[in-house]
Amino acid sequence: MARWEPGARERLVFVAVDLFTEQGYDDTTVAQIAERAGVTKSTFFRHFADKRELLVAGQETLGQLLAEGITEAPANASPLEAVAAGLERASGAMGPENRELGPRIKAAIAASTELQERDALKSVGLAVAMTAALIARGVADATAHLAGELGVMAFKRGYAEWAEGDRDEDDHLAPYTLSALEELRAASISLG
Repeated sequence: MARWEPGARERLVFVAVDLFTEQGYDDTTVAQIAERAGVTKSTFFRHFADKRELLVAGQETLGQLLAEGITEAPANASPLEAVAAGLERASGAMGPENRELGPRIKAAIAASTELQERDALKSVGLAVAMTAALIARGVADATAHLAGELGVMAFKRGYAEWAEGDRDEDDHLAPYTLSALEELRAASISLG
C-alpha cells in the first residue's frame, strides 16, 4: 500500500460509490473502502470525516464556484443572468470523471435514506451559497432565495441529463445547466 499516493481522494470517492452500489451503503465499511482504494484507514480519515462525506466531496468547492460566478457577473445582470454566470463557472470545472460518477452516485443515493438526506443538505448548501452571493449583489431577499433555488434545480437537472447522456468528450456540462435554467425560468412564468 503506497503512502501519500497521488489521487487518493478521487480514488476513495470512486471506490466508495462502487461499494455502495454493490453491497449497499450500510454494509460498506471505511476499512473496505480504504482497502479497495489502496490506502490506509488513516489516509481515508485525512480526506473525509466519515463515509457520508464521500458523496458530498467537492460540495464546498462547487458552492464557491457558483458564488464566484454570480459575484463576477456584469453589474447590470438580472438575478437569473447572475445565476447563469454561476452555473457556467461551476459547470466549467466539471470533467469526464464527474460525468462518469453521476449515474453511480445517483444509484447509491437512491438505495440509502441516509444518503438521500445528505444529498438534500447538499442542495440546501448550494442554494445558500448562491442566495448569499445574490444578496451581496443587492438582490432582494425573496428574489435571491428563489433565484438560488432555481439555480440548484437547474444544476441538478442539467447534471443528470449530461451524466446520463452520450459520452462525447467534447460535450460539456454548461449547456445542459443553462438550458435547464431557461426551462425553469419559462416554467415559472407559466405559473401566473
